[in-house]
Amino acid sequence: MLLTGLVAALFFGALIALVYSVGGSTRTAVAQYEKQVRDVADVSLYEIFIFIDERKIKYISVAAFFLIFFPVYAVSGSLLAAIILGMLVFLMPSKFVSMLKFRRNQRFNKDLPDALTAIAGMLKSGVNLNGAISIVVDENSGPLGQELGLFLNELKLGVDFNEALTHMYYRVPIPDLELVIAGMKISREVGGSLSEVLFRLSDTIRRRAEMEGKIKSLTAMGTLQGWVMTLLPIGVGFAIYLIEPETMAKLYTDWRGWIACFLIVVLEFLGYKTIKKIVSIDV
Repeated sequence: MLLTGLVAALFFGALIALVYSVGGSTRTAVAQYEKQVRDVADVSLYEIFIFIDERKIKYISVAAFFLIFFPVYAVSGSLLAAIILGMLVFLMPSKFVSMLKFRRNQRFNKDLPDALTAIAGMLKSGVNLNGAISIVVDENSGPLGQELGLFLNELKLGVDFNEALTHMYYRVPIPDLELVIAGMKISREVGGSLSEVLFRLSDTIRRRAEMEGKIKSLTAMGTLQGWVMTLLPIGVGFAIYLIEPETMAKLYTDWRGWIACFLIVVLEFLGYKTIKKIVSIDV
């Protein structure tokens, strides 16, 4: 096992050295990876209040490579497959950040109706908008409190109200927040009771969330079928491998087996996307 790890480390180092030493498209690929890491560290993670420098992201990517390499090699026994899967994880730090941002936006959207109701109630009781938002910020430590706190800080620094709202939507680009921002801008320009506007927006967002929940529950069976249809061939193939390892070994030792694996992956991906498209209903 130690010898295998040493071989993997040497191969990985040689691969990185080769990429840096060869000119042309490989240097462009390295530059793109460096830019991707910088964007993740300086922009994407900064937007979700996670502060990690560029060097740490590279260390995490290298650690993720070895964490994927050893289990895959131990299960499959294929050095090439382990290296390919490890490199896929190594080269995709932005995908993980996108998943974090998606989960953060979901939590923001979940807390938004209650915050709007609280702000509207305080406006009716005589508190001004900045004071109401400040109270909501103090009571919310999650993404909603962070974004509203940043919104208040921009206002204190002299940023225009509408521009500060636009900046918040740029950081959290979800349809419900866009609706809220449009309502606040119109109410500020045309006049009228902002508290009534916020009450109605809160009710609209809640009803929309209820409808989405009902649709999600009705399409849950289709979503589960998509996962089953996608994972079933993989499970069956693994079971056959345990029964007939010599026969199944041709899938990753012969060039015709690699072609078959490629076609299987493509068809599995297309099938999953098709089922997901059928069960995805936009409200």
